[in-house]
Amino acid sequence: MQAGKPILYSYFRSSCSWRVRIALALKSIDYEMIPINLIKDGGQQFSEEFQALNPMKQVPALKIDGITICQSNLSVLNQVGQENQLTWAQKVITSGFNALEQILRSTAGKYCVGDEVSMADLCLVPQVANAERFKVDFTPYPTISHINKTLLALEAFQVSHPCRQPDTPPELRA
Repeated sequence: MQAGKPILYSYFRSSCSWRVRIALALKSIDYEMIPINLIKDGGQQFSEEFQALNPMKQVPALKIDGITICQSNLSVLNQVGQENQLTWAQKVITSGFNALEQILRSTAGKYCVGDEVSMADLCLVPQVANAERFKVDFTPYPTISHINKTLLALEAFQVSHPCRQPDTPPELRA
């Protein structure tokens, strides 16, 4: 590993990790990726080694120049419980998308805010993927759908996609 090269501790399906991968790709920042499987062995984020890095036991964790930056949302899904996840996720995502669709009607250009990729776009694409995963109906969201399609055509969004990560299971690879 090169001195100073950032290290991203990531899980292929984590939308939070995906946002970081998109940002790193957009900025052409070379980094090392260390997969942290959130399911295998009861969750590798609970290992002593990972807890020493991130006491919150969540991905992503991005280590740059000895500083570790962390953030995630899987813990919320775990609190909801497996049997309630689909209904809860659909309700929460639909509520957010109803508001976002209205906002985007006045802010969107090629992307969420005009014609330059912004932080809003880095958040939109992983959230749309979550919505697809939880079978949200996209009929009421033509603006969101159009922007998402446009963003997914960009190289940074393609190379960072969950189906193209080293820890993606073979059956989910592109």
